[in-house]
Amino acid sequence: MIEDVWVFDRIPEQDLRKRIEGMKRLMAKDHIDFSIIFQNVDRFYFTGSIQKGILVIPVDREPLLFVEKSVERAKAETPLDIIPIRSDKEIKKILDSSRLLEGKAGLELDVLPVATFERLKKVIGFERYADISALIKELRAVKSPFEIEQIKKSGRMLTHVFAKAKEVVREGATELEIDATLVAEGRKLGHQGFLRMRGINQEMMTLTVQCGFTGAVTPYADVPIGGAGLTPALPQGSSLKRVEKGVPVTIDYGGGYNGYVTDETRVFVAGELKEIFRKPYEAAREIMEDIQSYAKEGVDCVDVFSRAYRIAEKARLQDHFMGCGKGQVSFIGHGLGLEINELPVITARHRRALKEGMVFAFEPKFVLPPHGAIGIELDFIVRKNGLERVTGDPVDIVYV
Repeated sequence: MIEDVWVFDRIPEQDLRKRIEGMKRLMAKDHIDFSIIFQNVDRFYFTGSIQKGILVIPVDREPLLFVEKSVERAKAETPLDIIPIRSDKEIKKILDSSRLLEGKAGLELDVLPVATFERLKKVIGFERYADISALIKELRAVKSPFEIEQIKKSGRMLTHVFAKAKEVVREGATELEIDATLVAEGRKLGHQGFLRMRGINQEMMTLTVQCGFTGAVTPYADVPIGGAGLTPALPQGSSLKRVEKGVPVTIDYGGGYNGYVTDETRVFVAGELKEIFRKPYEAAREIMEDIQSYAKEGVDCVDVFSRAYRIAEKARLQDHFMGCGKGQVSFIGHGLGLEINELPVITARHRRALKEGMVFAFEPKFVLPPHGAIGIELDFIVRKNGLERVTGDPVDIVYV
């Protein structure tokens, strides 16, 4: 049986029902009569299954989960009732009979390709529609106790892999050699194999190693440190650059358990750290210690960013904070969950109060071309009276 080789915790039915009811409340406020959930991750969030199909959530009745294939696997994965179909063309007849198509449809317009949207519109037959992507993001921003437990299990992979890194990082080793060993270590623990990001052209490596100039390469992605990669076809991640004495090796690793991702960074050094990196590292430590001293439910994300930026300014490192030149990014933290770019986003522009149950990665980093980069990244769970770390291992520089 396939269940004998699976490694996962089944989403409790009460969690799925609560998510669906939460979505209905948000839909009602926006006068949306039914939502068509097409994207894999969103379907998983509401049903516990990613089998091929479409979920329809009416605002005033039970959800309709249409599955084309594999129906057998879907039945093993979700407690929700399933409507088997041979193709999505059968959906229209069922929705027509319930008069749903007379109302306004909600769609994930942030991730739905135009060609797919046009096909859904033609096949299902709705006329009026609205974007529900913001509603889904808001709903997913606050995690349930079950979700937080999945994130903590994902975080245990980080702790193990960073401990293993001390045995692997050495002068003369290539970034790719370190990467390969550590990715394999995570997979042995049941890592799901990749990280998900929301949006077109959003890609993320499971693990990235940078040492020296590769940490200062301006990334194409919206990240402060992206690495050089191996090819212009995928210009991020680890390369064949070798570890140098005294130059920080930053290892940015994302855990992945049962769909839920974590994302942290540690620094390793062969020999003694070169002087140019000392002040930036101390600034990163100060920023990290500062957020843990005051952030909690109710604190505004803009205030979090502003306090971090003032510390960078005080150290006269603002030009190297979260990138350098055109490589600077506007955020210092990002939400975590089923995708690595969830809410909240911690920037200078987007006001949002932290809520208990939010989970985010916080990453004060400094980029110093052409020498390299240094910084720390930790994951936090927002609580009423403070922040709870997802992992518990030390964040000091590891000397090898």
